[in-house]
Parts: sequence; C-alpha cells; structure tokens
Amino acid sequence: MPKVTEEHKENRKQEIIDACEKIYRERGFTAVNIKEISTATSFTRPAIYSYFETKDEILLALLNREYAKWISSLDEAEHRIKQGDREDTASRIAHTLDGREILLRLQNMNLFEMEINCRVERLAEFKALYRTAVETLTRIARAYSPHSTKDEITRFCINFNSFLFGVYPFVYHTEKQLKAMELADVPHFDTTVFDMAYGCLLKLLP
Repeated sequence: MPKVTEEHKENRKQEIIDACEKIYRERGFTAVNIKEISTATSFTRPAIYSYFETKDEILLALLNREYAKWISSLDEAEHRIKQGDREDTASRIAHTLDGREILLRLQNMNLFEMEINCRVERLAEFKALYRTAVETLTRIARAYSPHSTKDEITRFCINFNSFLFGVYPFVYHTEKQLKAMELADVPHFDTTVFDMAYGCLLKLLP
C-alpha cells in the first residue's frame, strides 16, 4: 500500500474541520456531531474517530485554526505599532478581530463544554496558542508603551482577554433574541466587534 504522507493526513484533517465549521456556522453547537460531519465529508464515522475522539475535539481544532489566523494578524500589527500613538495602536489591535466571528463565538459560548470533553493533550494545544496570542499582545503593548511596567502590561493583557471572552453576545444576535429583547423592552443598539474593541482598548492600553 502507498505510504500516507503527513501532508495528506493534514489535508484530511482539515476536511473534517471544514465540515464542522460549516455545520457550526449554519446550525450551531448542538447540531455538530460525528454523524453529520461524516455525511458532509468523504469520511466514515470510524475514519473520523482516527483523527478526533469527540466532536468537541473537532470544534477545538477549529478554534485552534481561528487562533492561528488571529495570531498572524497580531504579528502583522506588531510591526506597524507607533510608540505612544494610542488611537492607532487601539485601531490596529481591534482590526485583528475582523472576520474572527467563529473564534469569538466558540470562545464565548462553547469553550467550557469543549474543554470538558477533550483530551488534555488536545486542550494543551489550544492553551499553547492562547499563550502565543498573549505573548504577541505583550510585545505590541511594549512597542506602544516601552516604559510601562511588567504589571501594567500583564493587567492590559488579562483585561483585554477578559473582554474577548465576553464580547460576542453583545454584537451578534439571532432574530429570536432580537424579538425577545423587543418583547421585554430591553434596549438594543447595533455595534461591531471593531467598535467595541477599539473603545475598550483606548481605556485598557497602558
């Protein structure tokens, strides 16, 4: 039999993650399962299990992929930071979240359950990416404000990541949620991730 290359394995793995993303985007967390992913791909269910033990591991792999994209955007922003320019720095960091709806949705709405149902080594892969994102934010903060203390920059990173773990429900709403807010007379205003992140960063940057 021909030898299966690592590239082939990775391509097959990405096919599973792509199918997972499509189902998650269209029908949400509860609709994602191994049977649905098998139907949407060329994989049998046993073949999927050779890559991932649970649906949560597939969703975590999707989150990892989104984190890698975000880190790449942060890397680009880091090289364009202007020392002391608060508005420009806030804008550049906020723009790294453009197109990161799936990252925010998974992280805000589903991460706790995913972590419970994943093997610890799979979870460690995500934690390593999270650490890399924090390290990059630290370098950005240092480039913007080189005289800030280590504690000031650490607080910035913690507070900004706390914001990221909670922003999704304030920006994205289903028609049902909007109708419920209308019936309950809950004030609602349209905003974007960029607008909220930019305003938050103006306050948080050291």
